[in-house]
Amino acid sequence: MEQSFGTVLKEWRQIRRMSQLDLASEAGVSARHVSFLETGRSQASRGMALRLSEVLQMPLAESNRLLTAGGLAPAYGQRAAADEELAPLETAMRWTLDNHAPYPAMALDRHWKLVALNGPARMFLGPMGLAEGDSLIEAMLDRADLRAAIENIEEVEYQILSRLRVELAHLGRDVVLSGLIERLSARVEGYVPPAQSPVILATRYRMGGVTLSLFSTISQFGGIGEIAYSDIKIEQLFPADEQTRAVLMAMAGQ
Repeated sequence: MEQSFGTVLKEWRQIRRMSQLDLASEAGVSARHVSFLETGRSQASRGMALRLSEVLQMPLAESNRLLTAGGLAPAYGQRAAADEELAPLETAMRWTLDNHAPYPAMALDRHWKLVALNGPARMFLGPMGLAEGDSLIEAMLDRADLRAAIENIEEVEYQILSRLRVELAHLGRDVVLSGLIERLSARVEGYVPPAQSPVILATRYRMGGVTLSLFSTISQFGGIGEIAYSDIKIEQLFPADEQTRAVLMAMAGQ
């Protein structure tokens, strides 16, 4: 069933826990105008619809949904992988991954499926049976061997659960993420995090008789109007100790 502009607007205002007055103040309009937009007594211009979506921090796909619900053309595209306009984004992603060597780096979609890996990531994840197209979270949830290889699995699951909740809050709604959150919540039930978090929250992997300790940074594309790439996260892993650094350098032949 097709939703009206007002229904979509109200849905996202409630997701962001904003009153009509809050939204109106941020958007520079009257609360009465927001009310009229939600009830259908007023129609939003394209500029107003985009302004409201910006204030509500709606993902690009949801901004398109708001626009089309108001009878307006979508603002953001979702192009085929071969589209020439995507070439700079693909180049930037590959450059970031490749130049992180000799340390592992990977690109993930919104559901934590592996989109691309650099060489060290393939060498690191390959023995675990992971490759492009696999979901890191589903593998961790479903595979006993992978879980056994992570020494601090409960701590890692708790960290990932926190990340997923933040990501779902940004997206507003996502059936896949909601399901993963539910499964992870059941896993960490009863886990009590330390009173004071360590400076580095590293994941400790057992590999070939040694323990590799790795932490990560996450980056995303900014200032783009393409739906698929707006969801991609680039995760770069770093050694948390000298032993891990030496092992990764040796794996890379350095």
